[in-house]
Amino acid sequence: MLRKTTLKTRMILTLGLLGALQTLLIGGFAGYYLSESLYEEIGQRALMVSRTVAATPSVIQGVRARDVDALNHLAQRLAQTNKARFIVIGDHNAIRLAHPNPDRLGHSMADDDGDDGRRALIEGKSYVARALGSLGETMRGKSPIEDPATGEIIGIVSVGYSLDQVEATIRRYNFTLYGVVGLMVLVAVLSAIVIAGRFKRAIFGLEPEEIARLFQEREATLQSVREGILAINRDGIITTANRAACETLGLAPDTRLAGQPILDILPESSLLSVLESGQPDFDREVWLRGRQMVVNRLPVRQGDEIIGVVASFRLRDELDQVSRQLTRIQQYADTLRSQTHEYSNKLHTIAGLIQIGAHDKALALIGSEVSDHQSLLHLLLEAVPDPVIAGCLLGKYNRAREMGLRLDIDPDSQMADIPATLPREQLVSALGNLIDNALEATFQQTGQGGVVRLSMTDLGAELIFEVEDQGPGVPENAQQRIFERGVSTKGEDHGIGLHLVQQFLNRWGGSVTVENLTAGGSRFTLYLPKQPEEKKGL
Repeated sequence: MLRKTTLKTRMILTLGLLGALQTLLIGGFAGYYLSESLYEEIGQRALMVSRTVAATPSVIQGVRARDVDALNHLAQRLAQTNKARFIVIGDHNAIRLAHPNPDRLGHSMADDDGDDGRRALIEGKSYVARALGSLGETMRGKSPIEDPATGEIIGIVSVGYSLDQVEATIRRYNFTLYGVVGLMVLVAVLSAIVIAGRFKRAIFGLEPEEIARLFQEREATLQSVREGILAINRDGIITTANRAACETLGLAPDTRLAGQPILDILPESSLLSVLESGQPDFDREVWLRGRQMVVNRLPVRQGDEIIGVVASFRLRDELDQVSRQLTRIQQYADTLRSQTHEYSNKLHTIAGLIQIGAHDKALALIGSEVSDHQSLLHLLLEAVPDPVIAGCLLGKYNRAREMGLRLDIDPDSQMADIPATLPREQLVSALGNLIDNALEATFQQTGQGGVVRLSMTDLGAELIFEVEDQGPGVPENAQQRIFERGVSTKGEDHGIGLHLVQQFLNRWGGSVTVENLTAGGSRFTLYLPKQPEEKKGL
């Protein structure tokens, strides 16, 4: 089976033939117009000379007198002067009185071309005729000779110009035309090669069939992706959208997004800002059409020019469900591990006291342990009814005891008015990171016996969490930088926890402050608005 012709070959053949055809058509029209113009010009010249000769007094007098010698001499002189092929003069019967060939004298002028000059002799009109006579093919101008005294037509003048010159001019033109046609075909082929090469590079060397197959694969891939996908061009017009985009945005399944301005579909969209800045944006949590989503936005570049933006997005709820489960499992695991370790130590201590007979001390230790946990549980049940946050604080309390530290929760704390839309797992992650940092800083500075204090309040329009430690404090020049990824006062392989806290605050519209305490240590204060500003969408 023969291999199909490539796109480059097809373009070269098409452009080459098109260039040749255009050149031939234009050249043919120009040649026809040139020949007709030349014929008309020579005809008008013959007609003008014939009129001039017919009005010459010596010609009129010679025709009256039928002076053949004088007329022939005059006709030859006038023919040379006007560069005419010939000048023939006849009487009122079209009998030749002057002719370049003496043998033709006395014969009818109709013998030359079949035209006896009737229009000039009878109708008195001057006209142009093209004929093949005894002197070759010529363009002839014929005019009547009138007697000025009587107005009577007494003869006729025929002035002829050879068409050999016209034919030679046309042949030269055709020769030039054929050369131009050949040159144009060559230029067209070379241009086609250059254009086809650039075109092939622009489409990455693919053939049309391959492009069609890739387009079908692209459509199938887009529709198979569960995430919503939208793409816009440099004018903010949607060029691509899959079915999942309509479903995720809560639009009707048959909504046609392609070709619509993005701001008409999503007035709160931020894709145009990405189009202007050219900066990609990954895993951004946004509110869109009343739904919380996770969005990735990536500019599309052609060379150094940004030609569009592609966005992928999915509901935050789907990720929250998995994240919530993992967070709770981790909390339960941390709590159980801490409690297991701590109670194991306590049980060994109680067993030792019993063995040595110190029953009173064993009972006191048991009572103290029960009292501490009962007071903590009572405080958490009263002040923090949310089980996720309460579980987190209980786990951090046990971890502090495992490290030989104490986590004091202000008994006046209150954290019950938490917005339902506030993601608990993100709040727990942020609060847990602050407490963990405080425990590590305190242990590093004081060893066992240090205290970390936590107070909470939901009064007013904000949720406020204060975490105080007994660590070395935070240098003033680092108090803003510690929230950047990879920046930490603990050394390498740190600087993630506070960065996650800052990301959560940015999404929710909250803030955090850092201050060093006079007695040593530092205080981190977390502010979370109960009604955050709605973030922009895609």
